[in-house]
Amino acid sequence: MIEGIFVEGLIFSIMVLGILISYRILDLADLTCDGSYATGAAVATMCIVNGLGITVGLTLSFLVGILCGMVTSLIHTKLKIPGLLASILTMTMLYSINLRILGNRANVPIQRTTETLYRLFPEAFPFLSSAIASLTGTLIFVLVIKILMDLFFRTDLGLAIGALGGNEQVVVSQGMSPSLLKLIGLGVSNGLIALSGGLLAQYQGFADANLGQGMAVQGLAAIMLGEFLFSSNKISLITLRAIFGALIYKALMFFGRRYGYLIGITPNDFKLLTGVLVIISLAIAKTRNAASSSSAKKKAIMRTQQKEKENA
Repeated sequence: MIEGIFVEGLIFSIMVLGILISYRILDLADLTCDGSYATGAAVATMCIVNGLGITVGLTLSFLVGILCGMVTSLIHTKLKIPGLLASILTMTMLYSINLRILGNRANVPIQRTTETLYRLFPEAFPFLSSAIASLTGTLIFVLVIKILMDLFFRTDLGLAIGALGGNEQVVVSQGMSPSLLKLIGLGVSNGLIALSGGLLAQYQGFADANLGQGMAVQGLAAIMLGEFLFSSNKISLITLRAIFGALIYKALMFFGRRYGYLIGITPNDFKLLTGVLVIISLAIAKTRNAASSSSAKKKAIMRTQQKEKENA
């Protein structure tokens, strides 16, 4: 049971890392994830069901996710449509596309006899129980994704994408194209989100056209929870706290389902609670930033007064 919470949390953390790129690094509100998450699950499931294999399924999930992000970016940059509206348009279109991928069915199961990643993990770690083997395999997968993401954002291209979110004029002054960087950033973001969907489909044994509903808010909640753990500007620690935030969020949802009835909370209330959690987190973060800025100003004034006294 506990192992299952961690496995779901780790799978979810890959999606959170994707949302981290759009919301925190690019500073762009992107709702494409609600569609691309289900797209990744649909592509991986249909590849596995039709005998193309796990590797092909996950690779195509990632590539199709990149394509989804690029569509949003092109609508935003080429047609001059606001980013939020562009992502809503892509998300809406993806619902129909996901149904097409699933053969015009809302739900496609993966047969128990079909080989998936979560049936290979126990074979790869025969000295562990099935649940622990699944947890170990997922943890290794997530750590590889995290390390690759950390390395990417230390390259010149990754640093340029980070600078774009902080100050677009800096990127323009360096002769780089903001449109191209948004294209790459949103592509990588939704590629990770779709990859997470592909993993989840294998873990739960089916793909659903509505699988990604509300993922943007859930991902934001996980990011906020992680940011309360510790502050840092290092990409390795930023991605680490996003993973921790995802695990905490899934644990809270589990305990809510298990013990929520004691205080009258049902699964129907979870989206409401998630939204309230994001609002509270944003309010606290805003208050914290205001207090930090005020403190910095006071210290600067005190240093100036001290220098004036010394000069006098």
